[in-house]
Amino acid sequence: MGDVLEEPWWEVASGACSSPDPDPSDDEASEKASDERRAMHQDSDSKPAVTKKRKKPTECFLTQPEEKQESTVKAKRRRKKKISDILEKSSPKPGVPKDLQNLLSQHFGAKRSVIEMEELKLSDSCFLPANDLTHSFSSYLKEICPKWAKLRKNHKETKSVVMLVICSSALRSLELIKSMTAFKGDCRVLKLFAKHIKIKEQMTMLEKGVFHIGVGTPGRIKALVEQDGLCLNSTKYMILDWNWRDQKLRRMMDIPEIKNETIDLLEMNIIKLCREGSVKLGLF
Repeated sequence: MGDVLEEPWWEVASGACSSPDPDPSDDEASEKASDERRAMHQDSDSKPAVTKKRKKPTECFLTQPEEKQESTVKAKRRRKKKISDILEKSSPKPGVPKDLQNLLSQHFGAKRSVIEMEELKLSDSCFLPANDLTHSFSSYLKEICPKWAKLRKNHKETKSVVMLVICSSALRSLELIKSMTAFKGDCRVLKLFAKHIKIKEQMTMLEKGVFHIGVGTPGRIKALVEQDGLCLNSTKYMILDWNWRDQKLRRMMDIPEIKNETIDLLEMNIIKLCREGSVKLGLF
């Protein structure tokens, strides 16, 4: 018998189990198809996301400026609510005796008893005619005090004045002194405010000389009365610079410090003298 060539068993087994080599063209086609499907899927998913992201900023951008504008407008409106703005819109009204009486009632109402409040009430006879906002200071003084020349000649007492004029500041005091030139004649006027004038100097002048009119602030006049530098027994007229307004449109009674000092001065002795009939109050 001749020799028969046989393949080794392991090669036969491997040949039976192995599959034919795949075609490379089929793999490329499948990869391209999968890539196209992925691209289509990404496009379909990304389009709505882009539109959503674009819509959100536009909505926020439109609403935020409107809220800021409204808030700024409201803030400006709140800042405008000032006393000066309210007084500027309101028409000026001349002061009347009832205004002073109401001021005293509001100031002492919660601190005093009913009996004590009765002692602070002033009748209409205690007041001079009020300024109707048509007078200059000189014309107003001539109207309320027609016999001034006689009073001026008869006054010879030191440490006192016939007329006291109360105003809110030293500058306003100087203005009133200049504006009363047509009324005062040759009478002597004393400045009764604290600016650039020491209280001892004013006390010395009152003690050595005779003065007819004193013009000043309630704080300095109150201090002079307390230190016995000024006596009110010879005073016949007390004029409050009631209607004048400063740059902020405040009257003297709109300034808390001036108001409190004026009320304290009235309470010290003026109200009592008014009730007795020796002093008359005027609202200029």
